[in-house]
Amino acid sequence: MEDIQKKLGIIGKSKELRDLVDIILQVAPSDITILIYGESGVGKEVFARAIHMVSRRSGKEMLSLNCGAIPESLLESELFGHTKGSFTGATENRKGYFELADDGTLFLDEIGEMPLATQVKFLRVLETKEFMRIGAERTTRVDVRLIAATNKNLQDMVDEKRFREDLYFRLKAVALEIPPLRKRKEDIEELAEHFARQYCESNNRPMIEFSTDAINLMFDYPWPGNVRELKNTVETAIALSRTDLLTSDSFRSLLRQETGNTSKNLPVRLNKTSDEVERDFIYRALFELKKDILELKDMIADLRVNLGFRVDSHGAVATADEPDDLNLDKIEKEMIVRALEKAGGNKRMAALYLNMSERTLYRKLDKLGL
Repeated sequence: MEDIQKKLGIIGKSKELRDLVDIILQVAPSDITILIYGESGVGKEVFARAIHMVSRRSGKEMLSLNCGAIPESLLESELFGHTKGSFTGATENRKGYFELADDGTLFLDEIGEMPLATQVKFLRVLETKEFMRIGAERTTRVDVRLIAATNKNLQDMVDEKRFREDLYFRLKAVALEIPPLRKRKEDIEELAEHFARQYCESNNRPMIEFSTDAINLMFDYPWPGNVRELKNTVETAIALSRTDLLTSDSFRSLLRQETGNTSKNLPVRLNKTSDEVERDFIYRALFELKKDILELKDMIADLRVNLGFRVDSHGAVATADEPDDLNLDKIEKEMIVRALEKAGGNKRMAALYLNMSERTLYRKLDKLGL
């Protein structure tokens, strides 16, 4: 079982994880729709990819789309595509995610954020495997395995008329609930070591170790941001450490305090809603991004020098005697790529990193061909 989990990228030895892997191995070979429940940060996409890896579609692509990160006005186009001239800005025919994922798997995160109007068309695709691009006159047929995920109670949303009941029943043919990290604490040490190893290898630094008091502190902490928060905290602790041993002191300033005191660097409060927990995680990620921005400034300075600019004794950039046009698009593209990498592909979080709206980010992604 451990070898199977390792191949699937599922880290941990808790009974809860083993039970989930058993279910995945049982249902993955079929094309049945799967709905994954779990709090923000538990790793729902990891489990979706595990399902894809052991399915008959493993040789094909799995595409992921976060419904909550796409403006309502654009979500239908993202899912189903559009034809040239079907709306302002539609300058060419474009395939949607359903067409792009044909013969493969489509993972839709934050399915509870899908507008009611889009849910109608979405349900029809699930039932008939056919849809029409926006502005098209003919239907398109696809063969896609769907996996959806949410951190919301869809039954409550159905009761409140915010989610279609027929779609809810269609989605939850098989429901997997990923337990929060606080309910499977025996996985914390293995996850922390896994994230530390990943970070050290990718940053070409010696492997670090955790002291006993550091492990105990992580074990006692409730991890409201779940696995995502653990990963971010471990990486930040390593980045800030001057030794190869992480102690409890390495983590205290990075973790919210049970007593009500908080890190002076991170604006957080206790008794938070799930949205506030997510926002606090973003603050934590921004704190780490600050270090990357300093590195990016150095990189931009080097780029300017290479492109015909000189840096004076005070660090200011001045035009060379024979100036060359600075490729601002290249710099902007690099900054957007770095933000997307730091946000794990989440465009909403990347937009926050870049201090711009999601709509602006989408426009720039299209302009830069990303």
